[in-house]
Amino acid sequence: MREIDIDQAAAELEKGATFIDVREPAEYADGHLPGAVNIPMGQLPGRTDELDKGKTVHVVCASGNRSGAMTDFLTGSGFDAVNVAGGTSAWIRAGRPTEK
Repeated sequence: MREIDIDQAAAELEKGATFIDVREPAEYADGHLPGAVNIPMGQLPGRTDELDKGKTVHVVCASGNRSGAMTDFLTGSGFDAVNVAGGTSAWIRAGRPTEK
């Protein structure tokens, strides 16, 4: 599984990269990376048609565990996917902004 750190994730966000947040809707509503789209882990297998196989998909959750599993799933499904190591918890600890 490929991973990027918070600084790399911030750089990718600035470029307009695709980010999906696989947490549950209530977790997502509490604060998420700017521009990240919420597709909960349990829904992702049925919603891959919403993703562009021509673009790298950056996957994030609270800590990197759920997103790691979903990164492996997406990679196995033919996507170029990377996990955001440390997730939104690391993002917030680093002082990065979130959206609600």
